[in-house]
Amino acid sequence: MRNIRSAFLAVAGAAVLILLQQSLFVVNQTQQALVIQLGSPMDKVYRPGLNFKLPFIQNAVYFEARILDYDARPAEALTSDLKSIVLDNYARWRITDPLRFYRTMRTEANAQARIDAVIYSQIRAHVGRHTLTQVVADERTAIMESVTEKASLQMKEFGIEIVDVRIKRTDLPAENQRAIFDRMRAERERQATQYRSEGEEQSTKIRSGADKEKALILAEAGKQAQILRGEGDAEAARIYAEAFSKSPEFFSFQRGLEALRKSLGENTRMILTPDSPLLAPIK
Repeated sequence: MRNIRSAFLAVAGAAVLILLQQSLFVVNQTQQALVIQLGSPMDKVYRPGLNFKLPFIQNAVYFEARILDYDARPAEALTSDLKSIVLDNYARWRITDPLRFYRTMRTEANAQARIDAVIYSQIRAHVGRHTLTQVVADERTAIMESVTEKASLQMKEFGIEIVDVRIKRTDLPAENQRAIFDRMRAERERQATQYRSEGEEQSTKIRSGADKEKALILAEAGKQAQILRGEGDAEAARIYAEAFSKSPEFFSFQRGLEALRKSLGENTRMILTPDSPLLAPIK
């Protein structure tokens, strides 16, 4: 009899433990949960802590409460200036309404597939309205903010919020890289030719200005030299005249000697008679 009673208590205890195990469930700090009854979700969203459910007919389904990352595959897009680029982007998202999420998406894998389609369509639409330079540099931040806002609005009906969308890298398709490189090189060569032409033009202007300034300086210097030379000749004439007036005979003789010196070459002999005009001043 005692053995039967012990066996009964053991079975009862095991049944109670199983009943408690089926009735209690714990939601962690990083989770949120729904209770599914016979395949249909209950309306209540369970937050972190110890919670109760009906055993055997209800099951707990857990969802992440943290922000999730999704790394998309690189895909091509066409800019407004008809440049094809490969965009490698990622998204950060979270489940804001577990009940709606379960009814529409069920799993994170399905949600990521939907997010990929929505974000890619938004990126293509925004990139198509901007040039390659704007996408890569000028308008990149504004484009990503707009994509995040519109994608989050579209995903709201699935209980999902898109927190952030970012382009990690932009590349050119392999078949376009060579052509774009050639165009860039041709453009740089055109600019270099233009800069050289402008440099030559400026050089010619500078040289012309320098030659003009040189001619003006030389002309002014020649003018001043002529003035100074004329003043010097006038002063010399005045001094000669003053000296000549003091001793006319000597200077007449001096001029005669100067005339002889200039007219006769070296090793020349000349015989003068006493009545020669050249000797008149010394008589």
